Parts: sequence; structure tokens; C-alpha cells
Amino acid sequence: MCTFRRSESVDSKEFPISPWQTPMPPLVCRSRARSLSLAALTIALGLASRRSRGALPAFVGAYAGDVLWAAMVFLLIAAVWRGASTARVAVAAAAFSLAVELGQLYHAPWIESVRHTRLGGLVLGFGFLWSDLVCYAAGVALAAALDRLLLRRSLQPIPPRTDPTASSRT
Repeated sequence: MCTFRRSESVDSKEFPISPWQTPMPPLVCRSRARSLSLAALTIALGLASRRSRGALPAFVGAYAGDVLWAAMVFLLIAAVWRGASTARVAVAAAAFSLAVELGQLYHAPWIESVRHTRLGGLVLGFGFLWSDLVCYAAGVALAAALDRLLLRRSLQPIPPRTDPTASSRT
């Protein structure tokens, strides 16, 4: 649900109307469909980067999947928590990514059996790497920049249409 500025119920006869007494438009309201579509695209790109790692430059092949994984986490959180600021979504995505990476230090037999499934390996990973934390930070930062750009575009007012026949009337 999107966050709205809500006013206290105030009798307008007793108090003058002020901007904080009237309901305001949402501060942030992402399109769930757009966030989920971008997440699906990110998943496809991430899987493609894993499948064709040899065809990519070594640096890109080594780190693209982790960057895209963190961006996907950001986009999924943004789809669920539509009314949160970009900064809050970024902190949540970074915290989740850090928790998953730190979880890779835990090697109980049951979690290892989960990791050895295709989905478990993609979601949980296999081993802790410091470089993954840098990739996650980059992925969250890129997704946050995209989110801010899309929010800024969606919140810009649409200019009024001009009547093309108005200039010919004068």
C-alpha cells in the first residue's frame, strides 16, 4: 500500500483550512507491475550471465550475476513495499543481501542440501566471498538509481495541452 499524508479530522468551521489538514497525494507509489517486470528482466539477465559466463569478458562474467541478484532483491522489495522511499528499500535490500551472504558461512547438512538444488543455489549461494558484498552494494545502488529516475519521471506533472486552433482565431 502506498503511503499517504493523512490529516486529523478537524472541523473546518473552527479552524482555517491549511495544507496539512487536507489529504495529500501519495509521497511515493511505485507501479507493482513495473517493479515485477523489471525483476523478471533482471532474473533473465542474471540467468543468461550465468549460462554464458565464458562468452562475457572475465570481469563481467565473474560479477554480473551477483550485481543483478542484488538488483532483483531491490526490485522485489520495491514491488511489495510500494510506498517506501528509495532509501528504505535500498537499506532493506542491502540488509537482506548481507544476511544471505553471512548465511553462507553456515554449513549445516540441511542447508547444504537446499543449496545443492538449482533454486537454492541461485537464492542462497554456496560460499562467503567479500567481493559479493561489493557486488551487492553495486546492484542495490544501480537499482536505487533506476528507481529514483522512474519515480521522478512518474511524478512530473503533465503539461496542459494547447489548442492548435487557438492561435488561428486571433
